[in-house]
Amino acid sequence: LNSKPGYDFEMKYYNSDGKEGTMCGNGGRCLVKFAHDVGIRKSEYLFSAIDGDHEAEIDTEGIVSLKMSDVNEVKMDKADFIVNTGSPHYIQQVDNVESVDVYRKGRDIRYNEEFAQEGINVNFVELQDDDELYVRTYERGVENETYSCGTGVTAAAIAFFHNERGYNNVVVKTKGGMLSVEYDRINDHEYRNIWLNGPAVMVFEGLIEL
Repeated sequence: LNSKPGYDFEMKYYNSDGKEGTMCGNGGRCLVKFAHDVGIRKSEYLFSAIDGDHEAEIDTEGIVSLKMSDVNEVKMDKADFIVNTGSPHYIQQVDNVESVDVYRKGRDIRYNEEFAQEGINVNFVELQDDDELYVRTYERGVENETYSCGTGVTAAAIAFFHNERGYNNVVVKTKGGMLSVEYDRINDHEYRNIWLNGPAVMVFEGLIEL
């Protein structure tokens, strides 16, 4: 949580490998909740991150909603999708996501010839209904499966839209909990007004002496 003129704060995100990462959707939502808890009380927040400006809100039920960057391109790799939602994501549909070896299959894609240098996050997606998905994600920088990836959930929701044009609201299950993604689908490659929604709660705090 860093101060920056004209913004409520600036977000810098570091992966577990110690390197500064690209946008983290759930991290952004958690940082908004943290800002609220330490006394930055607002109806609407504006903060800066590595991929640009982000708006955010917290409703009376504790749901933190984060406006994501617009998406201007959806690429295809055979039957799979590649979408950048502030971080790059590879999206593959599967029949039973619980049975997928996310570490092995995700690592194979992340380190293949095309993606090895820059890395890519890999999402395995099971369609549970027209507007409901179950997503598991292998994240670069962590180099393993994580319980929930906000930019990955957003990318999956965009790839598996249910309204051909206009407003979409997709419910997404992850191992870490339930999220939802709202957006306006303009055409095959343009997505606007993208919001990632879900709870964020303090689970612990600690003190480190440096």
